[in-house]
Amino acid sequence: MSDNHQQIDHGGYWKATKRLLLSILVVWFLCSYGAGILFVEFFNQFHIGGYPLGFWFAQQGSIYIFIILIFYYTKKMGDIDKRFDVHEE
Repeated sequence: MSDNHQQIDHGGYWKATKRLLLSILVVWFLCSYGAGILFVEFFNQFHIGGYPLGFWFAQQGSIYIFIILIFYYTKKMGDIDKRFDVHEE
C-alpha cells in the first residue's frame, strides 16, 4: 500500500457509498414493489408487447432493471473508488 491510502477521507467515502446504495435501493423498490404491486393498476393502462405494463414489470421488466442496476453500481462504485484513491490497479 502506498502512503496515499493512509490519508483517505473515510467519512466522505462512506457517505458517497451510502448515497449510491440508497439511490439504487429506491430504484429497485420502485421497479419491483411499486410498478409490479402498488401502481399496477395505473401501469396496466399501457401495454408492451401485448401485455399490460404492470404485469410486464412484475414478470420481466424488474429483472432487466436489476441487471442495469448491477452495471450502474459497478461503474459508479469504480468512480467513487477513483475519487477517493482506493481503486485497484
